Amino acid sequence: MLALIAGRGQLPGHILAAHGAPVLVAALEGFAPEHLTPDITFRVERLGSFIADLKARGVTAICMAGAIGRPALDPAMIDAATLPLVPRMMQALAQGDDGALRVVIALFEEAGFTIRAAHDICPDLLMPEGVPTRAQPGPQHQAAARLGMATIADMGRSDTGQACVIQRADVLAREGADGTDAMLARLGSGASSTDPDPLTWGFTAITDAATTALDWLGGREGADHSGAILVKAPKPQQDRRVDLPTIGPGTAMRAADAGLDGIVIEAGGVIVLDRDAMLRILDERGLFLWVRGA
Repeated sequence: MLALIAGRGQLPGHILAAHGAPVLVAALEGFAPEHLTPDITFRVERLGSFIADLKARGVTAICMAGAIGRPALDPAMIDAATLPLVPRMMQALAQGDDGALRVVIALFEEAGFTIRAAHDICPDLLMPEGVPTRAQPGPQHQAAARLGMATIADMGRSDTGQACVIQRADVLAREGADGTDAMLARLGSGASSTDPDPLTWGFTAITDAATTALDWLGGREGADHSGAILVKAPKPQQDRRVDLPTIGPGTAMRAADAGLDGIVIEAGGVIVLDRDAMLRILDERGLFLWVRGA
């Protein structure tokens, strides 16, 4: 049996619909999926008991999909089954997202589970190489895409983001912990589809207000992002069974609102949700999508 550890967003629902056999849906407490009802809710402090429960229910494989934040660890809640795992759990929490996921994957595999990628269960989440939109990238976009991929590779070495915005030879923005939506919202007029925490929202609001004031003082009503592209790709050395970058209709809308020319993704390395709706938005707004070979 497959256990789906489901986070927020649309991806868990796609996997559940695509998998033909019964699926056990599990969720980390505090990060439950919006449109699914979990069969099990667990805490990190009881990971050992969670693993034992999965085995007792006949689970042999695990798929992790959806957005999950970094949980706080309450030492008082650690149970006896989890106590032997604590040193490695602390190691995971001290690392970046990619490093933490590697530790979690290792713990599941050592317990005898197979880790399955979302795109193995639902292959149409990945798009083949090419440009499926009416708009096409030009020579300037090809150079910008190379810079974008190099920028993401550099970001990945420090285990930060999986996306950036490039305008000609300049890096306009790098994805932070608040994600691609927030990065694009800061560039354009679109609002993020996620609900940021109050501290992040406050800093973003201050930054946006300062940027607007500087634009006004400089005689600019808004920044010109013509020629700019959004680039998304996995981090180098990333375990591609989990946490692949994702785009969808919301990404297309925010890229258009930010005044970008198009989106470039690595073929085989970026999950695409609601492909038809996303391509329709890109065509309506005049942006291209380039699925670029690695």
